Amino acid sequence: MTVDRLLRLIAGFFILLTVALGVWVHSNWFYFTAFVGLNLFQSAFTNWCPMMTILRKLGVPDTTPCRQ
Repeated sequence: MTVDRLLRLIAGFFILLTVALGVWVHSNWFYFTAFVGLNLFQSAFTNWCPMMTILRKLGVPDTTPCRQ
């Protein structure tokens, strides 16, 4: 799995999780949902977000090798 795909997976998970927590636990969780959304928004223009840096340092590849 590449950085881009894993980033989308993690962001989607965090959004679903924090929306559920905001509905059933406390409404302040919606601030974290907004934080994730803003990071996704700015990464569309800059091609960078903090999670991408973390994933690269963990050794997740940027691209997949060509299949032969």
